[in-house]
Amino acid sequence: MTARILLLALSLATVVAAPAAVSLGTDAPVAQPTATEGPAKAALDAFREGRHSIGVDLAKPLAEKGNADALFLLGFAAETGQGLPASRDAALENYKKASAAGHKDATYRRALILLNSKEDKDRQEGREALESAAKGDAANAGRILGEAWLRGLLSEKPDFEKAAEWWNKASEAGDTPSILLLARLYEGAFGDKEKIDAKRSLDLYRKAAGLGDENALIPLGSRLLNGDEKLRNETEGREWLGKAIEKKQFAAYLALGDFEENVKKSDKAALAQYMKGAEEKQPDCLLRVAAFHLEGRGGLEKSEEKGREGLVQAAEAGSALASLEMASRLAKDKKPDLLGAYKYLLSAANAGLPVAQNELGLLYVSGNLGLSDPAAGVAWFTTAAKAGFAAAQNNLGTLYERGMGVAVDFNNAGQLYMLAANQGNAAATAGLARLHASGQGTEQDLPKAWALASLAIERGDTEVKTLLGDLTSKLSDEQMAKAKKELEELKKPASEKPAAETPKPDAPVEEKKNK
Repeated sequence: MTARILLLALSLATVVAAPAAVSLGTDAPVAQPTATEGPAKAALDAFREGRHSIGVDLAKPLAEKGNADALFLLGFAAETGQGLPASRDAALENYKKASAAGHKDATYRRALILLNSKEDKDRQEGREALESAAKGDAANAGRILGEAWLRGLLSEKPDFEKAAEWWNKASEAGDTPSILLLARLYEGAFGDKEKIDAKRSLDLYRKAAGLGDENALIPLGSRLLNGDEKLRNETEGREWLGKAIEKKQFAAYLALGDFEENVKKSDKAALAQYMKGAEEKQPDCLLRVAAFHLEGRGGLEKSEEKGREGLVQAAEAGSALASLEMASRLAKDKKPDLLGAYKYLLSAANAGLPVAQNELGLLYVSGNLGLSDPAAGVAWFTTAAKAGFAAAQNNLGTLYERGMGVAVDFNNAGQLYMLAANQGNAAATAGLARLHASGQGTEQDLPKAWALASLAIERGDTEVKTLLGDLTSKLSDEQMAKAKKELEELKKPASEKPAAETPKPDAPVEEKKNK
């Protein structure tokens, strides 16, 4: 087994896109084609109203005459499969013609499709199209290019310098979302710790807010109250959060509560802010109020009943964490309500919470609901593993190793164990030790197996002690010396290790979704 990870779809997530970022995923929601005037208005109106086939029929003769709006509609229809059979090639062709006819959105939709291609030549073509577009529209094209570089779509690995370069160009052109992306970059939100500059990040948030971007109000106010102590400014922070509340951004109460709770150390003042947010049905504030009831804080009496009532309200308002907490409490009651727990766990999992997805996978595999369903477990573990959740990567690797819900695949198991072990997961480290000891999915390497088993024990796995004892009895003095050296290498900080080979965007994906 090499250090190269072939499971691109299960690789660690290096980027969490900012809310203000353009999503490079072509499966993301996209705006319906619209036009207020012009020959294609009737076609576009019909399409927008859901009469897709009629819209396409009206657009076709106009597209033959080179109408940009009609060509864009046909490209959109082919891309989404609405009114036309889904066809990547047809979408690209129509977008290309629409772009040549001057339709700016067509340029971007086509570039997004190309950037998500497995072929490097396609991605580079998308880059060239965006760089050309940036000459006349640096704001939008620059923002998209910045994210493409950040996600490693145009290079071997994420290029933070290129991302910053393009976002700077976009922000200079007046694109406030790019200013927010830069602010997040400089606070380390995208994984590059060397870029962290709290003052620069704060100044960028302040700039975006000053330019009228409402998305900057809460981040700016929160950091002025709860951020770097040297940069805090209570008066200014409260002012910005007050403006956010005026805009009905009630998560501002959460930031105010955090300030009272963690900086001012006043539970009562914190609770007062959380309760204001709860009155507006703000999910996180509802969750905080529930926690105060459960813990008896802020002058409240400790109450499981009121705490659970608050959790239910928070869950209904959309808090995945509240759903997860309710699931946990229902499952741990003296008379466990497993069906009730399942309902809340499913809600949290569907909301995208990896820990809930992993727990749901375990529930399916265990058979605690009455019947074991490993295939469903595989599906949920896969979803959580894609998000980089180590426990799910280990659990999915175990299913591949044992052939539960999927065919036995030691190579996939090893790759998944490696992903989880790289995050310090003890069980996954033990899994790698087993595979190296047996030569399954890799060449047999007893010294490396010994080193991995030893590391797994240090990380908290006790079940691998038997394997370690067996390996110790088999190793020669020379092999033991090699094993100990291997252990020293494994324990070195990541910064001291040679850079691992990163997966290519066109790497094969071995993924089974049996849901």
